[in-house]
Amino acid sequence: MEEKYFGHSVIRKEGREKVTGRARYVDDLSFPDMLHGVTVRSSVARGRIRGIHFGDGIPWNEFTIVTAADIPGKNEIALIEHDQPCLASEIINHPEEAIVLLAHPDRYLLEEARRAVQIEVEPLPAIFSIEDSLAKTAVIFGEDNVFKSYRVDKGDVDAAWAQADIIVEGEYRTGAQEQLYIENQGMIATANPADGVTVWGSLQCPYYVHKALVPLFGLPAEKIRVIQSETGGGFGGKEEYPSMIAGHAALLASKSGRPVKIIYDRAEDMVATTKRHPSRTRYRTGVTRDGKLVAMDIDFVIDGGAYATLSSVVLSRGTIHAAGPYYCPNVRVISKAVATNAPPHGAFRGFGAPQSIFALERHLDQVARSVNLTPEEFRRRNFIQKGQTTATGQLIHEDVDFNGLLDRAFRECDYHAKRERFARENPGAAIKRGIGFASFMHGAGFTGSGEVYLASVVELEATPEGTVRVLAASTEIGQGTNTVFSQIAADALGIGYDRIEIAQPDTGAVPNSGPTVASRTSMVVGNLVEAAALALKRTLLDSGLLCDACTEDEFVRACKRYIETRGPLRSRSQYEPPPGLYWNDTTYSGDAYGTYAWAVYVAEVAVDTLTFEARVTDFVAVQEIGKVIHPVLAAGQIEGGVAQAIGMALYENVVWREGRMANGQMTNYIMPTAADIPPIRVFFEEQPYPFGPHGAKGIGELPMDGPAPAILNAIENATGICVREIPATPEVLMEAMTEKAGALV
Repeated sequence: MEEKYFGHSVIRKEGREKVTGRARYVDDLSFPDMLHGVTVRSSVARGRIRGIHFGDGIPWNEFTIVTAADIPGKNEIALIEHDQPCLASEIINHPEEAIVLLAHPDRYLLEEARRAVQIEVEPLPAIFSIEDSLAKTAVIFGEDNVFKSYRVDKGDVDAAWAQADIIVEGEYRTGAQEQLYIENQGMIATANPADGVTVWGSLQCPYYVHKALVPLFGLPAEKIRVIQSETGGGFGGKEEYPSMIAGHAALLASKSGRPVKIIYDRAEDMVATTKRHPSRTRYRTGVTRDGKLVAMDIDFVIDGGAYATLSSVVLSRGTIHAAGPYYCPNVRVISKAVATNAPPHGAFRGFGAPQSIFALERHLDQVARSVNLTPEEFRRRNFIQKGQTTATGQLIHEDVDFNGLLDRAFRECDYHAKRERFARENPGAAIKRGIGFASFMHGAGFTGSGEVYLASVVELEATPEGTVRVLAASTEIGQGTNTVFSQIAADALGIGYDRIEIAQPDTGAVPNSGPTVASRTSMVVGNLVEAAALALKRTLLDSGLLCDACTEDEFVRACKRYIETRGPLRSRSQYEPPPGLYWNDTTYSGDAYGTYAWAVYVAEVAVDTLTFEARVTDFVAVQEIGKVIHPVLAAGQIEGGVAQAIGMALYENVVWREGRMANGQMTNYIMPTAADIPPIRVFFEEQPYPFGPHGAKGIGELPMDGPAPAILNAIENATGICVREIPATPEVLMEAMTEKAGALV
């Protein structure tokens, strides 16, 4: 198949609309007689609702007011556990939990009314830490506060300790992180008995919202319609939470009989919606004197917040990646997602893997030191290779050239020379410099049997004018879905890129191609786009209206003739797993992913010993992601992920007070700006994956995984201090460096 567009940086499909301002985001949409909606929330972490009081001075008769009693179906946000209510009715489980909804034409009066609603609450004991949740100081979920647990067993860890010459233990922690997408969360809903419920919104997964609204309203699936409006970023934060806002807007619309728009301001968005799960990881690692891994015993725990949401899938990804891209004959991973009385944590780029990979890559630097090896040499002795197995027992079939990736990364940043120079120059210097790296992998697509369960579908349809429309629920949220799908379809059909149109994701019009998550869009759904395009072309070839070596004009004429004589010209493809994959959900063993992307990232830092501020001054990212579809978009994905991970590593500290985010404003939640981001040099190695379009793999999560440990490894190289938590703010570094100085006195 000729690659006319694949591998080239074509103009973005939706770029002109965005640049000219014609793109319509949810807050740009308006409907006749539309009301505005707001949410009245809890101010306490846990308690029993004793009353709802509506204050004086507000014309309450003008308002639409919704409580849990107004929900026509089940009071739940259907996702995995179905444990989260749409509106709290008796028990409050976290600050910011939704209790009352209000709607009114006047947004300013609406805000006054929100402040005038008082929730009378009887306080109940609450939990605010992983340790208290595990200790069951209060029980807020099930019998033990555990949303989900997994166990991975390979070999015999307990017996293997006798083979280890050295055993190294360590504990590592990561904090919460806010997604900070450019566009705040928002939804518009209409509802009436004849048409059912329709919502428009800023979202990643239309069919997730659809799944949630069906039981909430007790309506048949065909009476629920979800349409994605232009979406300004998501990063996982618009995966599950839009179901909540959609439910709220739709309940108000149903009771008022009028369209209702709910748009969060930045402060509400930050304090009420999901964030990255905080984590605690404990490693016990046995090695031989010559630096070979013998056993790894890993205890991985994440803080799920008050409700389960997506904690099980976040935990799954973190569990599987906890042993990294290394061969170890004996591995045990025991993991738990536990409940606390904070707003539920949810998906965020990398979902689980950045947490466990941070711990692993920091820990392995300590293990290397224990056997008197450099971090580089220790990893070289343990990199996984073709024919070896991962922690889940997955046999690696592809040629994994981690030594080559490491060589390329070191060459591009002059690693060895800098390491020697910094060692000479740092003693006595106020600003100390260091360099560190992380080697890691990320599985592409849903874990294990997840893609089989989704059974994703894509359709293509041709018009008499020769335009081909791609119908899929996969959303464009800034990452380039529309462009990539167009490249794939155009090359498969042998027509111009401009002849491909991407249908607006709308559950009433497009099939369910699965959620826009998990580095699956280009690889999994893109493969379906290619298959459907080839099927459509085959239909024309079999009809005798088209020949193999056709021109674009001949393709257009064939489409017109086919439709005139035979009716609609459509094709459909459905996911089928690559041959030979096997996954056991009970034992959590087997082929966790069809393939992995592999990477080595190197960070250079400068640490000011007077202000205790660490800055990343240079960054090199080398990765093997199969064939690169769109070089500019691919590099942009890496650059953006690295920038977010720098924030995770050094700046973005969510301050919690009694389960509530205390710094939920852009003025005091510190994130890196352009001035804080170093040059990020991105390099790709290509090894085509046979079951991706033209050999492409997933890419979106990968760049979130490696920067934080690389940066902290570099800080240790610069200062000699071993920081085991992130974000490594100046306060954290000051405490560690002061403690070290005191120990040396």
